Order: sequence, then C-alpha cells, then structure tokens
Amino acid sequence: MSLIPSTLFGDRRSNIFDPFSLDIWDPFQDFPFTSTAISVPRSEFANETTAFANTRMDWKETPEAHVFKADLPGLKKEEVKVELEEGRVLQISGERSKEREEKNDKWHRVERSSGKFLRRFRLPENAKLDQVKANMENGVLTVTVPKEEVKKPDVKAIEITG
Repeated sequence: MSLIPSTLFGDRRSNIFDPFSLDIWDPFQDFPFTSTAISVPRSEFANETTAFANTRMDWKETPEAHVFKADLPGLKKEEVKVELEEGRVLQISGERSKEREEKNDKWHRVERSSGKFLRRFRLPENAKLDQVKANMENGVLTVTVPKEEVKKPDVKAIEITG
C-alpha cells in the first residue's frame, strides 16, 4: 500500500519517492508559464522518458567487430528497427505497446515500461557499414558491425654497411 496518492504525481507510475521508479519528474511540466521565452514546447517523447531510461545497451569492441547488445524482453523483431543513418550513425528504435486495461482490473504495481525507445551511436571510421548484421534471440538484440582490417605497413629491412 502506498502512503502517497498516485494522483498527486500524475499517472500511476510516477512516484518520486519510489527508489525503483525510473520516471523522471519534471517540476515545471504543468506550470503555466506566461512568458514565451521560458515556455519550451515538449517533444512527443516527453511523457515516455521511462522507455528511454530503460533501454540499456552494451557496446564492446573485439578485434573483428563492434558488437551492440540490447535487452528488449517481450518485443518481437518486427517491433524493432535497426538503421544506418548518414554520418556513420547506428540507430536502434522501437515501441513496446501498453497492456490493455480492463475496467475490472485492479493494478497493484506497474514497473514494466511501455512506449517508444531510441538509441543512436556514431560508428568509428573502421566500421564496415555495408556488412552490418542484426539478430534477435530470446529478447536480446545483437547488432554486429565488422571492422576493417588494420593494414600493417610494409617494413623493409635496410642492410647497414660500413
């Protein structure tokens, strides 16, 4: 049982006193600013900060490739997009749909996030952009970006006379 009413902080997942809540509280969200200089338009993702915060990624570099891994439990590969943008930018995005709420349902705790997520990474110069591969298995997305082989400079031994 919560001692703080959920209506005090907006939707039922927003609770600034819950250490496990990843919602980011915006104290000025509903504040009526009169000055247009202070008023900033909110993005379409503003209310879905939880989804951004929950999309954790690993990036490791092996001698052969750059490997990105993301835990995306419950998502199908059709719900995830892996794209290469201009400027060697790898973009991983998707959307986790909200579970339908029935009128007779009584929720005790909501911790799973829903909404859109988006992560971008600028790939290094040695990335082979034409050979990127993505695989989704058991809720883990793995994106492999092969690396160009580092060419060792030709070294010619010079005999020393004298």
